[in-house]
Amino acid sequence: MVTLITLLQKNNGYQLEIAERVAGLDNPIPAAIGWGGLIKPAKKREGDGMTPIGRWPMRRLMFRPDRITLPDHHFNAATIKRKMAWCDDPDSPHYNQQVTLPFSASHEILLRDDHAYDVIIPLGYNDAPATPHRGSAIFFHILHDGKAHTEGCVAISAENMMRLIPHISTETILEVRA
Repeated sequence: MVTLITLLQKNNGYQLEIAERVAGLDNPIPAAIGWGGLIKPAKKREGDGMTPIGRWPMRRLMFRPDRITLPDHHFNAATIKRKMAWCDDPDSPHYNQQVTLPFSASHEILLRDDHAYDVIIPLGYNDAPATPHRGSAIFFHILHDGKAHTEGCVAISAENMMRLIPHISTETILEVRA
């Protein structure tokens, strides 16, 4: 089981390095971060497009069964449904939490038309408890449709995500280094 994955900048790009050797898994894995770059958590702000530096546990796995078939895994996986969203309103008591639609505060819909959220692994950033304005919806997800960056998340190709899923769990830490 992979316990640590480290995101590092290498050769004008980013990559994930897996601490343990895993047969059949590329190491390192090309990755994308937020369009604003990396930032220390104390300076992170909602909507800044920056990926927070630190050690973030993988909380759970959510997926789109209409688009993908999960490989064997070590998560209690949840199906992404039409009424699922994530609150990104710093003034809401539900900030940085999954919510159910309809929902009156600002939110991000999880059932997207693109493929970014075909697999979502929420990272344990700003969630114990959430501090308003410090950033929400920091996920590990799929890099899709030719995108080169995210809105602050960490993303990898669908192929690499499917290869990685059998080797990670809620015990896995994603470490983002500057």
